[in-house]
Amino acid sequence: MSESRTVTVRATEGRPRPAASPAAPTWWVWLAAWPVTAVFVLSNAATPLYVLWQRDIGFSQGTLTVIFAFYIVGLLGSLLISGVVSDRIGRRPVLLPALALALAACLIFATASSVPALIMARLFTGIAVGAVVSAGMAAVTDVAGRDRRRLAALLASSAMVFGAGLGPLLAGVLSETLPAPTVTVFVVETALLATAVLAVWRMPVRRPEATGARVRVRPPGVPRGAGRHLALGIAVFAPGITATSFVLSLGPSLLAGLLGTTNRIVAGAMAFAMFLTATGVQFAVQRLPRRAILLAGAIGTTLSMLTLVIAVHASSAPALLTSALLAGAGQGLGQLGGLSLLNSTVPPQRLAEANAALNIGGYVPAGLLPMSAGYLSDAVGLTAGATGFGTALATLAITGGLVVLLTRRRVTDA
Repeated sequence: MSESRTVTVRATEGRPRPAASPAAPTWWVWLAAWPVTAVFVLSNAATPLYVLWQRDIGFSQGTLTVIFAFYIVGLLGSLLISGVVSDRIGRRPVLLPALALALAACLIFATASSVPALIMARLFTGIAVGAVVSAGMAAVTDVAGRDRRRLAALLASSAMVFGAGLGPLLAGVLSETLPAPTVTVFVVETALLATAVLAVWRMPVRRPEATGARVRVRPPGVPRGAGRHLALGIAVFAPGITATSFVLSLGPSLLAGLLGTTNRIVAGAMAFAMFLTATGVQFAVQRLPRRAILLAGAIGTTLSMLTLVIAVHASSAPALLTSALLAGAGQGLGQLGGLSLLNSTVPPQRLAEANAALNIGGYVPAGLLPMSAGYLSDAVGLTAGATGFGTALATLAITGGLVVLLTRRRVTDA
């Protein structure tokens, strides 16, 4: 019985995937990326508002670290499950519940009056983000079809970083200029997510054909032969997203020290500029070989960390802004290069799982290293903590660049 089941699965995987619709118009490929943007707006929208919750609710920096940690818990837990499930039962059955959780997170954020409420909202946000970076990005590739895979990788990656930057900018501007500063941005985000639900509901993707195999929860991975591509993507993407995570977490503190301001618009604008750079650079390099994109990403992250060290020692706000922009470029290029490699080698029925594996490889250090830098800064000061972080991450970025440089060209440009 088990042998016949295995044959059925293999035969099904060999057929063209019905969800991939080459006939879908190009505007649908763009619209398929919108749910990724909408959820990533939520991912960072709360960042400028924590100082307000700390004032109103009353909790320590250590408690704030715990709130952030639950986002990572939800994200990683979702990545372990959503990619595999999406490849087996379809994109829509994974994305719609994820969007429902994102809407619930907005309601909880807008009415939060306690630390457990903030923890629950961040946990729901992490779960939703994990689903869209696996199933959502794969859905963009499904809609694009085989002939537009590079466009799909570009749009999915750009949607992620643009949404991540738009969230803190919206929160900063709305919280400084309108009443109810911890409510208004989540009302706006609820409207954005509602349009994303409509996009997913009408998206031209179909449920995969039944394979007769059980859905097994396992650590996400890639098919045999694609492991090198996953490793190359992580080698550059992980340092890049760790650099932007540092700017998001400790950037406002550095700005307060360098500029003497706690204005939420300034902090949100710096984050937006960082991710706008990440978006723009991907469109600028989309026609370059993947090898060149990955190398440029490693160089961008390395220069970002060197500039960060200069900024904290010279007390230079322009240098800090330059570091943030370079961090955005490093993440954008590493992300685009990694997704492009996976899109070029992984079959559609394993693509969401592969995307999940890439993001786990990136988000684990992005969660751990900035948190470690925060505790180190508490112990030895922000300047010494930022210097140690910058030195360590620059070393990782250089190592990733060397791995790409020493890898045979036919692997990176397959």
